[in-house]
Amino acid sequence: MNEKVYIASIATATPPYVINQAQAEAFLVKHYSDKLSPKSLAIMHKIFTHPGVRHRHLAVDNLECLVNEHPDSRIARYTQWAVDLSSQAIIKALDQVGLTVDDVSGLVVNTCTGYICPGISTYLIEKLGFSEQIRAHDLVGSGCGGAVPNLQICKDMLPGAGDGVVVSVSVEICSATFQMADDMSLIISNALFGDGAAASVLWLRPEGLALIASASRYDPKSRDHIRYIYKSGQLHNQLSVSLPGIAGKTVAKVVMDLLNPGGLKVGDIKHWAFHPGGEKVINAVRDEIGLSEVQLRATRNVLAEYGNMSSPTAFFVLQKILDKGIAPGDWCVMVAFGAGLCAHAFLLSGSFLDG
Repeated sequence: MNEKVYIASIATATPPYVINQAQAEAFLVKHYSDKLSPKSLAIMHKIFTHPGVRHRHLAVDNLECLVNEHPDSRIARYTQWAVDLSSQAIIKALDQVGLTVDDVSGLVVNTCTGYICPGISTYLIEKLGFSEQIRAHDLVGSGCGGAVPNLQICKDMLPGAGDGVVVSVSVEICSATFQMADDMSLIISNALFGDGAAASVLWLRPEGLALIASASRYDPKSRDHIRYIYKSGQLHNQLSVSLPGIAGKTVAKVVMDLLNPGGLKVGDIKHWAFHPGGEKVINAVRDEIGLSEVQLRATRNVLAEYGNMSSPTAFFVLQKILDKGIAPGDWCVMVAFGAGLCAHAFLLSGSFLDG
């Protein structure tokens, strides 16, 4: 039996509420200008008028609900939208390959923007009608980098799944961590983050993108450069001005960790699905690895259209690349990085190489 694991399909979902950067800035000025210094207001305007991000999807009916949102209402909103968006992505991913929930033997869900117990997986089992004997796992704490560890676990689960398939889900409701103060981390976060979900179906059939190898890097001494911290019992995003340089170097190392054992070089990789952590982070990664703007086009397009949705965003990029086409024999590297500081990479190939 072929024990290699393949990504059979990828599907994404976003909430219907869309804002552009001018609308987002006007909302923040309306409600929080009295809390911001003139310098912060000037910097905020410069950030929001940068063309790197144009639109974002938010899991709200209107922006006003974010003002003084009660923590109980916030976690309820997180739960509802996380389950709804995950469900939409799962059904679309299964439909693409002619499968139903009855074919699924495993489910792995990662998130970092809300905590509920039991986890999102149990809500999906109930909502979608998965088998009560399904193997299900909920992952937390990997931040924007969570999609690749999710895939690593799914890959390990499949050889014992018989004829079943495993579904990987990354979902984030970043708006459920909204905070605003005279703090550059929060100003940047509120110009960058959006909400969304991605699901992929993995199987053992030699069809789709083969999961060839993976690598991970952790730099705990850089933890405070990118993380959530609790203040008054609520999550606040913390981003350092040094993050682009640190992230770029860590990502370059994990890419080399991935490629070197197989004798591959950066020039051998045609497609790159990078998590779009922000304009400066993308530039730092580009310069450290030595990539062209053509190779980063999908990453920049996703950032412009959706912003940074944390962990699902790398799948949005990979889906854009797939929509353009990955020829049999082409190599693709998927990279996600985030809180920790962590960086993860997966080497993918067309199934032609395994035929």
